Amino acid sequence: MIHGKRSNVMIAALFVLVATVAWQAAVAEDVVHAVSGIVKSVDKTTKTVVVKTSDGTEHTIKWTDKTTVKGADATGKVVAAGSVDSYDGLKEGAKVSVKYTEKGGEKTAVAIKDASKATAKAIAQ
Repeated sequence: MIHGKRSNVMIAALFVLVATVAWQAAVAEDVVHAVSGIVKSVDKTTKTVVVKTSDGTEHTIKWTDKTTVKGADATGKVVAAGSVDSYDGLKEGAKVSVKYTEKGGEKTAVAIKDASKATAKAIAQ
């Protein structure tokens, strides 16, 4: 009987170890990255935006209903809600900063900030 209890304890400890490692790997994938550049294209059908950085790299980033937007030309409640409709104001040529997570090579926007408006406002003042 003692041998059986030891085996059960060892199996339980192994399970906890494997679960902990798997959880840490899952959390590590949710690291937030940031990229700044110019909007090359916006595709409302696939809910993606292509951002070209100063070094010429193009990042295709998708958005969701949970993505927050600041500074786009959308109106009131839509921007506050961060809804996909708020992307109507995001246009090609706009300077943006995008915070995103990456899983399986797919980038998903957490937040998008239209820096074009902030820059234009600062210059006008």
